[in-house]
Amino acid sequence: METLSRRNFITTAGTLAGSAFLAATAPQAAAQTIKVNRSVKGIEGQKAPELDLNYWIDANGQASTFSVKESKGKWVLLKFFQNWCPGCHELGFPALKMFSDEFRNHPQVAIAAVQTVFEGYNSNTVEDVRKLQLRYELPIPMGHDEGNPIQHELPGTMKNYRTGGTPWMVLVDPSGMVVFNDFHVNPELLVKYIKANVA
Repeated sequence: METLSRRNFITTAGTLAGSAFLAATAPQAAAQTIKVNRSVKGIEGQKAPELDLNYWIDANGQASTFSVKESKGKWVLLKFFQNWCPGCHELGFPALKMFSDEFRNHPQVAIAAVQTVFEGYNSNTVEDVRKLQLRYELPIPMGHDEGNPIQHELPGTMKNYRTGGTPWMVLVDPSGMVVFNDFHVNPELLVKYIKANVA
């Protein structure tokens, strides 16, 4: 299994990526990672929770489902986003597009994206999920976690994954363990890493 320096695995580009300065370590050793200024964000080293959502669409925009638990045995890349999030459009979606173009039909890789709405409820609607899927030509399952616009509670996905906001990228290994999560990822190195770890 190839290892990568965690410092190089993520990119520090973008306004939200100041948290990306971490001790160098391989992603599969994430449970032992010494985190800097991120002690309360993310769930590296823990089992990936199920994504309990009422709305999923498949690559064709049809009603569908996606299960992290049923994807056990595969590498799983999850991207959490909001439609109005500048970092999602500048870095998150291009990284997801590159990864999905490379692995969308790979039997050992699963990919999904979820809109996790915690603000701007009128600008991050369920209809935007399909629009973004078409805009970025993403042939992957996409979901919507609407949050609570009245009480402004974080959506369950954000709570369960302890995300730092959006974009939030999560890599789950075949055992179901979260081995990477952060605002941004270096897509070239992510692709290289997964290629080195799948048949």
